[in-house]
Amino acid sequence: MISKFNQIEKLFKEINSTLKRKIRIFVIGGVVLLQQGLKPATKDIDLIVETREEFILLQNTLKSINFIVKIPNIEYKNMNLNQIFIRDDFRIDLFQKEICGRFSISKEMMKRAVTFLNLEKIKLAFCSNEDIFLFKTMTERGGDLEDCISLAQRGIRWNIILNELKNQIKQSSQDVWITWVGERLDILEDKGLNIPIMKEINQLRERYFERYEKKLN
Repeated sequence: MISKFNQIEKLFKEINSTLKRKIRIFVIGGVVLLQQGLKPATKDIDLIVETREEFILLQNTLKSINFIVKIPNIEYKNMNLNQIFIRDDFRIDLFQKEICGRFSISKEMMKRAVTFLNLEKIKLAFCSNEDIFLFKTMTERGGDLEDCISLAQRGIRWNIILNELKNQIKQSSQDVWITWVGERLDILEDKGLNIPIMKEINQLRERYFERYEKKLN
């Protein structure tokens, strides 16, 4: 577990010193919450790179500084996780653009991301709290729903979450995601979280099931 953000900064400075060329990395998980003081510690460093070339470059760099590759287990079954890298207390979950199936980091998500570290070879950008919330509704990892509650309590723009979900469904043609996200939001509501966009989410779910039933008939 990582409990101090300076551990993260130190790690990326080490990676930066070993990289062979410039790369932009997006952070979309608990590291951002740790930096904001929304959680006391995190075990996962969720990173996304846009291209296959960047993925291979970062993968080889991590291996060169003694990170070991681990096979993803069942809690990642809905995630398009390319690799897990482990060294001591660090566990890096590395994605190449697509996060879950065809659900991928979009141009709008990239625009919302804020550069946190701008090193010689690494531009480390933190994804918005809205995009992190949406990402965490797609996993079955322990603690992700609790992170969603912390993000909502801090204050998030629900319309961004709804619009990004619609955008992802449109660009991927994978409208089944609305059922998974909807189920996770149901759980969050049962935990007492007020979700202003549930009416629209339910309408999207109903349309999905209507289309699904027509396909069966």
